[in-house]
Amino acid sequence: MSTLGNTSSEPPGDPSAGSVASMSNDTGTTTRTGNVLSAVTDAPINILIVDDEPKNLAVLESLLDAPGYRLVRAASADEALLALVAEEFALLILDIRLPGMTGFELAQTIKGRRKTARIPIIFLTAYYNEDQHVLEGYGSGAVDYLVKPVNATVLRSKVAVFAELHRKNREVAIANRALLAEVTERRRAEQQLHELNGNLDGLVAERTRALEQAEAELREADRRKDAFIATLAHELRNPLAPVRNAVQILQRQGAAEADAQRARMIIARQVGVMARLIDDLMDVSRINRGYIELRREPVDLTRVLELAVEATRPYMAEFGHALALRLPESSVVLDADVTRLSQVFVNLLTNAAKYTERGGRIEVAVQRSSDTVSVTVSDDGIGIPVDQLERVFDMFCQVESTVDRSRGGLGIGLSLVRHLVELHGGRVLAHSEGHGRGSTFTVSLPLPPRALEETAIADTDAANASPHRLRILVVEDNHDGAETLTTLLRTMGHEVHVVLDGGVAVEAATSFRPELVLLDLGLPTLDGYQVCRRLREQPWGSGMRVVAMTGWGDPEAQRAVLAAGFDRHLVKPVEEADLLAALALAFQREATGGS
Repeated sequence: MSTLGNTSSEPPGDPSAGSVASMSNDTGTTTRTGNVLSAVTDAPINILIVDDEPKNLAVLESLLDAPGYRLVRAASADEALLALVAEEFALLILDIRLPGMTGFELAQTIKGRRKTARIPIIFLTAYYNEDQHVLEGYGSGAVDYLVKPVNATVLRSKVAVFAELHRKNREVAIANRALLAEVTERRRAEQQLHELNGNLDGLVAERTRALEQAEAELREADRRKDAFIATLAHELRNPLAPVRNAVQILQRQGAAEADAQRARMIIARQVGVMARLIDDLMDVSRINRGYIELRREPVDLTRVLELAVEATRPYMAEFGHALALRLPESSVVLDADVTRLSQVFVNLLTNAAKYTERGGRIEVAVQRSSDTVSVTVSDDGIGIPVDQLERVFDMFCQVESTVDRSRGGLGIGLSLVRHLVELHGGRVLAHSEGHGRGSTFTVSLPLPPRALEETAIADTDAANASPHRLRILVVEDNHDGAETLTTLLRTMGHEVHVVLDGGVAVEAATSFRPELVLLDLGLPTLDGYQVCRRLREQPWGSGMRVVAMTGWGDPEAQRAVLAAGFDRHLVKPVEEADLLAALALAFQREATGGS
């Protein structure tokens, strides 16, 4: 191997000397790309020098020593190939004469590999022969050919050119990758925008359909509301007419006792109708607000049905219907609220009576399975159009809509039935073959998970037998309400004292010492809550029963009443059974010595 020989003593200088002019910043690239390019420009350039003579390598290193270059030595072709595999190089300075493999052979190997094919090669040789070496060198892939001894300035200039070219190539590659990434990102954004536009169009169309449906539902609800208000006015006027007539009969002098008795029965019946209308309205409101709470207890289904039949017997008699009951031989015990469940079957039987022509047949049947019990209420009445079967449980729905509203009702009874059945964990279904074919309503209720004793639960009424007359204080600011309640209690044989103002209630109780106080909540001077608290503060106040009477019947009102110290909560108009239960409380307190 020949040495490099004498070289110029010129200093290495700037590696970019004699090189092509530096490229200006590309205004088409982004700021991020510019920062990356700046980092690439500042990074040193790898140059591989291959020579089997250590002193030649040392000379080349001294000539090319500059901050912008990183020189890597290789003493053989094998070392050179390993270095090319491990790293990326901007330039290969290669001695032609190498042991084992000539520089030409090494160059051909390098050019034959995709990764290293584009690396420029400068051959160094001490033997200059145009035909033999130069042509062979260029043929093997060299880009330049220098003869030893090498001129230092020429070597540095050529190296600087290739180094700068490598930098620009690297910058272009990075810029291309950044541009490709930007184009890809733009395409992705455009695709997303296209998809979003499509989704937005779909959402707008869907929202438009939903708004149109909601608008249609609101119009339907508004129509039902108007129909309901008209129906409510009609239904409230209906019982008022016979009540007014009955009152006029009673006011006439010389009215026969039979007429007077019939008038009293009419008043009682029509007041009951109005009370049921108001109760249904209140129940619907409570259900919609989530205020209905079931008071569950083991209850015999037969007892529930008997209560419902008894409550609707006047309807059956009025229309001349035949009512058939097919009850189970053994008791079916449910975990249910007896009042609410009775209300379900009262509504179903009332509907059956109203929508069946006079002299019709109504049947109640019970069928039990392993885990449920089904009660069907069927009639041979006017039936339900098949296309309206799903609507009959909607609020304010009236299947029949005639001018005279001869069937009556507010269209809330079946909606109330469905809600109450669902609160019990059951379901209700309607079936009809169409107009004039009758209707069947089936209520399915779950049986308790654990078997309860199937013994009939006795329907005891503690107030049916009175141990003695009670001293009762009635506190009510409504004169008619106070007078009628006082008269009713006195006809039961009780001693009654009445006051119309909460302010004198405590004073009256102090002198009268009642066993039972029936106390209205909305009173002048002192309200019912204040009166109750003052009564309980008296030494003798803990031994009496205090029962609240109010028009508010929701669970929140009941809790407030009990928390204030009342023993019971009664909703106006007070049912006779509830009043008798309140009297029973006083009997029980008296029997236990006021404890």
